[in-house]
Amino acid sequence: MHSLPNSVLESIDIARIPSPPEILLRLVRTVEDEQATMGELAGIVEQDPGLASRILSVANSPALRRGKEFNNLETCLIALGTRLVRSLATCLSIQRLFDRNPHLDKFDVADYWSHSLLVGEIARGVAELADYPHPDEAYLSGLLHDIGELILLSALGDPYQRFLVNSAETPRLQAEESQLFGTTHADVGGWLIDQWGLDSVLADGVAFHHASAAQIVTATALPQIVWLAQTLSTTAESTVELSLVVNRSSPKLEMSALLAVRERAIQRARQIAEALGIGIADEFPKRSAANPAPMPHLANPANPAEEEIAAAVGGMALLQPLQQDLFQLGSDTEVLLALRESARILFDLPKIAILLANEKGDALSGEKVGAQPELFRQLSIPLISSRSLAAAAVIGRQVRTTFDQTDSPALLDLQLARALSADGLLCIPMQARSRVIGVMVCGLSEKQYGRLLRRVPWLANFGKIAAISLDAVFEAAQHRQQVEAELTQQFSRQARQIVHEAGNPLGIIKSYLSILERKLPEDGVRQELAVLTEEIDRVANIVGHMTQSLKSTPPAGNIDLVGVLNDFLLLYADTLFNAKGIRVETALPQLELPVPINRDNLKQIVLNLWKNASEALSEGKLIKISVSDNLIHNGASYVQLRVDDNGPGMAEDTIQALYRPKPVADTAQRGIGLSVVGSLARREGILITCRSQLGAGTSIALLIPKNRDSAAGQQA
Repeated sequence: MHSLPNSVLESIDIARIPSPPEILLRLVRTVEDEQATMGELAGIVEQDPGLASRILSVANSPALRRGKEFNNLETCLIALGTRLVRSLATCLSIQRLFDRNPHLDKFDVADYWSHSLLVGEIARGVAELADYPHPDEAYLSGLLHDIGELILLSALGDPYQRFLVNSAETPRLQAEESQLFGTTHADVGGWLIDQWGLDSVLADGVAFHHASAAQIVTATALPQIVWLAQTLSTTAESTVELSLVVNRSSPKLEMSALLAVRERAIQRARQIAEALGIGIADEFPKRSAANPAPMPHLANPANPAEEEIAAAVGGMALLQPLQQDLFQLGSDTEVLLALRESARILFDLPKIAILLANEKGDALSGEKVGAQPELFRQLSIPLISSRSLAAAAVIGRQVRTTFDQTDSPALLDLQLARALSADGLLCIPMQARSRVIGVMVCGLSEKQYGRLLRRVPWLANFGKIAAISLDAVFEAAQHRQQVEAELTQQFSRQARQIVHEAGNPLGIIKSYLSILERKLPEDGVRQELAVLTEEIDRVANIVGHMTQSLKSTPPAGNIDLVGVLNDFLLLYADTLFNAKGIRVETALPQLELPVPINRDNLKQIVLNLWKNASEALSEGKLIKISVSDNLIHNGASYVQLRVDDNGPGMAEDTIQALYRPKPVADTAQRGIGLSVVGSLARREGILITCRSQLGAGTSIALLIPKNRDSAAGQQA
């Protein structure tokens, strides 16, 4: 893990990574295009270090990341979703318009961008040449290799600008940089990637790109690739250091092949710049980023009052697109995540917790808000101004901060600041139509607050937008619940009517079967009639369950698996198999085989499996039905019921219905049957395995627990 001096860390807290306006414009246009794919969005994001770093950071935040890291831009964009990406693009555009960084205004961002793009392209080419298994990772590391340069320039300003002018691209760059600032842009870039929680090798590629040749040959493949890309971007000559690394590379790389990669990358970078309308220097790839870029003169407002009016009107106008984007988000989780990132981009507020009002509107709590310190999830703050700054902000309907307080802060406020690792708090009330929605609690330093003073009206407006957006989401969720409740009631009424109507003919059929049974001799078809009567009872039970919970009660006792299968063969073999010319082979034990399973559920599982096979098999095909006892799995005892056939096999999405039931409207008839099998099997603790190959048949095995403890364990 890379570490930085505290003085640098304090400055980096408010540093920004700008993007060329041409890139932002293209991103905004693409996210507005409903036909645009995630691949197209990734193609734009991967062309800019600022956008790539922002997307990587958000996608790997605690609110979205679930275990596995996202280090591929397209995967990151899929995790975020188009609507959230649109919000981020809008915020970045707004931030560029209303909050120009004077330090970066003097910096030729286009030159920095073209150099970063070139190193990324060369890194990908070298990775492919060296058969490195993750060329996109090499590209990303190359694209971000100088990101620390922008962060330090944004954070430290003129001192770092003068350093770049005097010593950019000199052999002594890193030594001078470390001596002056206590760190280097390479270390800052590596540190930043560490903060995102990504693979340390990606950070190493950034951190070691200015290492000596003697050092880099001892590193792993990715840092070597980025080092080669950085070096090749500055020279086409075979220097002593470059030759040393090339000669020791594994696999062996030829200098001529590397120069060909360099030439293709230069052409690719020029093509991308031309397509975006970004002008790059004639001497490219030679850098000129150290030289100040001329900026157009901007007229200042005539007096402070006009400046304040311009700021207020501009704030309302510029934040309007953000409100529209937030309205399009579909859940409170999406809105809360978008609000956090919007505050980070627009106001340099990276440390944010959110407290929401309870149903009565008399207390604030973070219980239902994820991805923030645990203390906030445990809180319930009464709306009494003396209790906390957050409550005072809501009651007073204005932005409040600890740095404006004359009295000593409440201990709770000190706790909240500690939880956010900050010196103080800034609380932004969220209220809509006189209704309290909640409050944003931001951790910041007094220096940060000093920079925000002129934007307090914008912060208040941001709080209103947040409240309106959350209120709309909450109302929509409440409306959906109301509609679902009404539909459930309507379904229950119709189901009760169906149960009542179906009961009459089923009762009559049972009565006639009973009469027929009394007229028949003791032997003969009486057994078949008993099975038929039992099946009618099962149909009545299924219909009756339409008005009850879908979850069945635990079985009252064991049933004989072999007996049920024999009864079913007696009743259904002719209809499902013999009449269609399908051969049936069975391998069933001669003795009873008790299993603790609901009888009706077992019948439904077996019948659906057999019906699926019957519908799939043609004349002359074979189905095998077998039962094996005393199978041990994970220390538990099971009975195995297998159904094998030599039919056409099943596609992958059909097989998945056994494990992830689909909505009925989206499922073919065979898929519906398998969904029923999967659902009932999970309810009974039955394990399912399925092997199927198109054109070669299917084998489905059910492992039925021999005791209820095993079944309960599988259900859990």
